[in-house]
Amino acid sequence: MTIVFFVLIFGGIVLAHEFGHYLLAKVNGIHVVEFAIGMGPKLAGFHKNGTDYVIRLLPLGGACMFEGEDGLNEEEAGPSENSFNAASVGARISAVVAGPFFNFILAFLLGILIVGLGGSDSPVIQGVMPGYPAEEAGMLPGDRVVKMNGERIRVAREVSLITYRNQGEPIEIEYTRDGKTYTATITPKYDETAGKYLIGWQGYMEYVEPKGLDLFKLSFYEVRYSLKATVKSLGMLIEGKATKDDLAGPVGIAQVIGEVAKESSEYGPLVVLLNLSNIALLLSVNLGVLNLLPFPALDGGRLVFLLVEAVRGKPIPPEKEGMVHFAGFVALMVLMVFVLYNDIIRLFA
Repeated sequence: MTIVFFVLIFGGIVLAHEFGHYLLAKVNGIHVVEFAIGMGPKLAGFHKNGTDYVIRLLPLGGACMFEGEDGLNEEEAGPSENSFNAASVGARISAVVAGPFFNFILAFLLGILIVGLGGSDSPVIQGVMPGYPAEEAGMLPGDRVVKMNGERIRVAREVSLITYRNQGEPIEIEYTRDGKTYTATITPKYDETAGKYLIGWQGYMEYVEPKGLDLFKLSFYEVRYSLKATVKSLGMLIEGKATKDDLAGPVGIAQVIGEVAKESSEYGPLVVLLNLSNIALLLSVNLGVLNLLPFPALDGGRLVFLLVEAVRGKPIPPEKEGMVHFAGFVALMVLMVFVLYNDIIRLFA
């Protein structure tokens, strides 16, 4: 079942991403040579209207290949008027950006499902631990957290995100009580038993049931939270606050999916669905953000070349751009092997 859930979740996320590329390419008259889900050997497929639709063996990625992209897949007679490079800069930018954008759309739809079935969480203090910074600052049960270090708090999970990001460092907290706003600067205290830094709140989540159009607002907050979590995690990697053990590739993701499905199963199918949808939402946002990074072979890397072309008024030679993207692809494959090895070692450990 772990494999089934992994294929459904990861395959759906990749499908949304590649469909975004495909749809905007078709809208702008760009010829799609191949639309593929998966990597490696071909399992099945068909050819229609000049495009190969393919399912490949390994559910680890996908591709939407345009004619003339990177100087490849040109027709034998040479580039046609429907090739990628023949399209306007704006058309090519929209086709490239559409992949990550559709990941965010998928995340929003998953957010609607999650909030509609399970509600949301509001950052309201449920209790205060004696002898901890929150009590010393005068905070009380019922206080609603509004901001932390200037960041607006929309869902309660953002509290743990910021606390983890600022381990042992002072946090400026803005909260409301009886319609009045208060501010306190709190330095989380390390708890030996819990093994982490604590502000001293005994719960800070209050259930929120969506009403009317609030469903869409709360769904947006779900996507916003995952976006913040992804960006902050990348920042921690760059700053050295996170290690290779905090990275996970396909094997690590599958392991998490399997564990979550197993632990949720005793509470019924609905809880399993909600938890797996949460994972899918986070992964979809993660894929969208990572693909927008300005790294060769990623959508963000291609976007950089297109923006340079828009500024210069002429394109960089496709063969040169193709070489840069190929080098980036090799680097990504090396990183993928490293993460895969790290996943396997951690799995057996």
